Amino acid sequence: MVVGLCTVELFIAESQSLKDKRQVLQGLKTRLRNKFNLSVAEVDGQDLWQKAVLAMACVASEGRFVSQVMEQALNVIKSMPVVEVIRTQQELL
Repeated sequence: MVVGLCTVELFIAESQSLKDKRQVLQGLKTRLRNKFNLSVAEVDGQDLWQKAVLAMACVASEGRFVSQVMEQALNVIKSMPVVEVIRTQQELL
C-alpha cells in the first residue's frame, strides 16, 4: 500500500473576501474529489483572503499510480486561471 500526500500553496488574486476564496476553493476541491477520487482539505491560511494551502491524499497499491494521479491533479489546479500555484510538495509514504 502506498499513500501519496501533496500540499499546494495557492494565491487567489481576485479574491476580495473569505466568501470569494471559499467559493473558489469549494469548486476546486469538488472537482478534484470527483475526477481523481482524492481526499482534499484546506490545511492552512483559513483566515487569509488570498492565500490557501490545500492537502491532497491518495491511496493505491502502486507508487507509480499515486504519482500519476497527483501530477494530473496538479495540472488541473495549474490550468485554473483564478488560482496561482506558489509552491507544491509531494511525498510517497
